[in-house]
Order: sequence, then structure tokens, then C-alpha cells
Amino acid sequence: MVGRAGPAAHDRRVIVSGQGIWKSYRTGAGVTALKGVDVHVARGEMVAVMGASGSGKTTLLNCLSGLERVDAGRVLVGGADLARLSDDERTAHRARHMGFVFQAFNLLPVLTAVENVEIPLLLLGLRPRPARAQALAMLGAVGLEHRARHRPDQLSGGEQQRVAVARALVHRPAVLWADEPTGNLDSEASETVLGLLLLANRDGQTIVLVTHNPALAERAARTIEMRDGQIVRAGRAASAGAGSM
Repeated sequence: MVGRAGPAAHDRRVIVSGQGIWKSYRTGAGVTALKGVDVHVARGEMVAVMGASGSGKTTLLNCLSGLERVDAGRVLVGGADLARLSDDERTAHRARHMGFVFQAFNLLPVLTAVENVEIPLLLLGLRPRPARAQALAMLGAVGLEHRARHRPDQLSGGEQQRVAVARALVHRPAVLWADEPTGNLDSEASETVLGLLLLANRDGQTIVLVTHNPALAERAARTIEMRDGQIVRAGRAASAGAGSM
């Protein structure tokens, strides 16, 4: 299957819809990273995007989440057409409806774990006291309430990523985007973080996960394989996790 993946765009279950996405980078010789890609993700689905370095998988995540603008095509998340939003509107849409987990954790080093987790709530206008209470509860859900007042440099890599997962989930986003979330972790910490993502998915959280690790991808409900900016295979994972369609 080339170029298309997932349920039909008109399916009312669809929460993420990318239609004919093209994306090029014009620095140097120029690279076309995405070539007319169609991909649709249903609510509550966990989808793993795989491919070698340079295949376009991270660019696809960035375009679907609105971190980057597409050159052509449409991207709709929760019914909102990202191309029609201004930069400020797109930023606000991400803050309200999306959560992000990155390989490098991206925690603010001068803030404690609980302060990092409460950032999305404060940005959405929640008052400090209830924001702190929700952040502490979320840290408890990932097993780190006892580390709430430690800064990132006082935490292990696995603990930092669990804080990042808590931050991504604390405001109950419509979609969680995860780009190589276990790439910097040992096998034990990787399994812990994956377990948290699978638990969130069982509770109905939509997750789009970029990875080069087949063992990680097979735990998702569906996998999408990319090569040279196109989808070359899409289908149910060999060992689908909870939340499959």
C-alpha cells in the first residue's frame, strides 16, 4: 500500500486526517521529505510509524501535529484544518488538544518535575493550586510523586521520560505525539515508558508513535512503514496492543 494508511477520511471516528501531504526542505540541494502522503488515525487508536533514518517519519509527525506547515495537501486534527489557522491559532490548538513526548525529554532544567508537568495546565488558564494538584496526581499515575520536587538533572533518563509522559497527558489531549520516546533509554526504562503509553491507550488516548524499533512498533494496534517520503506498507501490527480497531 503506497501513499495511504488508515480508515477513510470521511469516517466519523477519524481524529487525524492527512490528505495528499507534500513537504520539501529547500536548503542546499533540496529534499522532498513527503510525497503526497494520505494517512488517517481513528480516535483511541495507537499507530506506530516506522522507517529508516531519512524516510520521512518524523517529518510526517511534525506536519500532522502542526509543528511544521505542509507545502501542499490538508491536515485536520479534531476537525480543525491546520493550514487555515494562523501561527498563534495553531500554537493554541496544539496547547489545548495535543501532547508531545520527544526522545530528548525536553524538560525545562530549572523547574522541578511537578512544575514541568503543570505547565500545560497553567498555559490553558488553570489556577495554580488546582494545576499543582492535577500535576501531582499525574506524577503519581506514572509512579513519580515522590520525585515531584526534583529537577531533571536529579532524575534518571527513564524518570525524566516518565515526567515527560505525565506532562503530555496531564491536560487530557485529543492526540499524543511521541517521537522515538524510548530512543535514549535502556531496555528496562523503555518497557516502563511503553507500559505507560499502552495504559493511556487502553483508557482511550489516541497515540501516534514514531520509532525505528520493530519490537516497540508491534505493540501498537497498527503500523505504518515509510520509505523515501511515502507510505510503503500499512496494516495491523503483528502483536497489536489495546485500543486496536
